[in-house]
Amino acid sequence: MSWNEEYKKKTVSFEEAARQIRSGDFVGVALGIGACSPAMYDAILDRWQELTDVIISDTIPVRPSRLYDVEFMLNLDGRINYHPAFGMPLSRKINESRLPDFHPAQTCDAGDKYSVWSDVFIAMVSPPNEKGYINLGLTNFYTMEAVRLGKKLGKLRVAIAEVNDQMPVILGDNWMHISEFDFFVENSTKIPAVGRVAPGEKEKRTGEHVLELIKDGDTLQMGIGAIPEAIVAGLEGRHDLGVHTEMFPIGLPQLVEKGIVTNNRKPLHPGVTVATFCIGDQGLYDYVNQNPTCQFHPGSYTNNPALLAQHPNLVAMNMSLMVDLSGQIASEGLGHRMISGSGGQLDFMIGAYHSKGGRSITLIYSSRQLKDGRLVSSIVPEMPPGTPVTVPRTYTHYVVTEYGVADLRYKSRRQRAEALIGIAHPDLRGELRDSLKRNFYFSGDLAKPSPHAA
Repeated sequence: MSWNEEYKKKTVSFEEAARQIRSGDFVGVALGIGACSPAMYDAILDRWQELTDVIISDTIPVRPSRLYDVEFMLNLDGRINYHPAFGMPLSRKINESRLPDFHPAQTCDAGDKYSVWSDVFIAMVSPPNEKGYINLGLTNFYTMEAVRLGKKLGKLRVAIAEVNDQMPVILGDNWMHISEFDFFVENSTKIPAVGRVAPGEKEKRTGEHVLELIKDGDTLQMGIGAIPEAIVAGLEGRHDLGVHTEMFPIGLPQLVEKGIVTNNRKPLHPGVTVATFCIGDQGLYDYVNQNPTCQFHPGSYTNNPALLAQHPNLVAMNMSLMVDLSGQIASEGLGHRMISGSGGQLDFMIGAYHSKGGRSITLIYSSRQLKDGRLVSSIVPEMPPGTPVTVPRTYTHYVVTEYGVADLRYKSRRQRAEALIGIAHPDLRGELRDSLKRNFYFSGDLAKPSPHAA
């Protein structure tokens, strides 16, 4: 049978694809733009009365769906449940409801975990080329391993590809043959675009501090948001920067055009920007489409700390929610409230730690305002109970707020606390100093020895 005949034989409707799901199945879904369309989710959710104990798990959702509607999913509880491995604004309300469970994973091991979890896996891909290979498009991440390793383990029963002719084709280790999938559903839909965020004064000040730490020839990892935008805007005058990252930086085309990013000094993949997924604006999608200087690889490769450490002067920049006075970093949630996930932050922190001349930079707003108007510090004496620690204090290097830079790598616990208080919001430093004295220094009261001591 030719690949064309095989492809046609495997091409089905949404409804037929949804019928492959059985009670008790774990349905893994690709990350971000690689996830299936709302139409595919609807076809599965419409079967809720026939199914029990089905779990659907995705990461970084970017397309609205009933899957994230709390009231709708409450009616399906016990039949079909949503259990993400990384949240985003679209799914924040349902995650905060605690109706879903949560599956901890980081980028370097997400492929392994989804291969063990998934009975069914769904991804959005490009149409097959003349050799019968589909392209994973804007999301590689854990898709390739979830399918290949899942089949090898005998866990994955069904692999479904939603074929979208509007999906950009990204070069690199981003191809799979149609024989690796059991069903195809053709659906031409617009690729979700995310607009660029204009940095405000606070973000610009933070960006200025970060720029002091970036040197010619560095290899960068950064994500999306107002602070990264401020950093990108300030890189004018730097030379021969490289990019090896998890998420393709939204400002990269302009940096390449200006000669700021050349990738020439990277020991691995010289001349090429390496990433594992992309979410951005249409200009970025047009830039990465079939561009030989842009390659996507599985997240287990891009985020392997051992591989990252081979890049000298690796600079890893990641946002955080909270840092405690000893340098522990929380980026996933506050208390038991899950907000996002660990992603690749720890991967790159470890890689930068072991890179010759490497630097990891944690970006954080010094404070946040509560609904009642109170200002609370993002630098705290200790984490709220239940807060997951994304990065242990042993790997923390630079922490940057709009008030400055704290270099923690070689500091003691007390020295770290002093440095962090120095970049906290000025109005909140007093209470942090009180906590420092109370918890990190001798109080003058010696514990009385036990009367039973020898």
